[in-house]
Amino acid sequence: MSKVAVIMGSTSDLPVMQDAIDILKELGVAVDVDIVSAHRTPEKLFSFSKSAHTNGYSVIIAGAGGAAHLPGMVASLSPLPVIGVPVKSSNSIDGWDSVLSILQMPGGVPVATVALNGAKNAGILAAQIIGSSNSDIMDNIISYKEGLKEKVIKGAEEVKKTFQ
Repeated sequence: MSKVAVIMGSTSDLPVMQDAIDILKELGVAVDVDIVSAHRTPEKLFSFSKSAHTNGYSVIIAGAGGAAHLPGMVASLSPLPVIGVPVKSSNSIDGWDSVLSILQMPGGVPVATVALNGAKNAGILAAQIIGSSNSDIMDNIISYKEGLKEKVIKGAEEVKKTFQ
């Protein structure tokens, strides 16, 4: 079974990254969670990144704030797809430093980047990657998206009732 690794630079990132964890579980994707700091535990970062593909992971979601080097460094060391989640942290410049650090990767080292604090979309994207070769996960994604559509339709009906 394919797994997603959700990693972050510190425990302070967990409230944002929880959205990725929750949606992955909702979509039936196995998930492991860890703290891997690019700056404070570089040896762990190297070990994790170099072995992730042999440890059953299919996708890595990496969230980081401030200078946000974690997603790019993981992508430089791992052959797996990496999805970066810029996190607006206490030491960030309104989150823009994190967004640009993750988004502006050099050619050859891609990191898919979601919106600031957009961990839920990172989880959905990871599930879609896995779903491209796993029909059970694909069915879960189709159902999830159908649920989104139904929610909008019901909301539109409520709005119409309110203003008629």
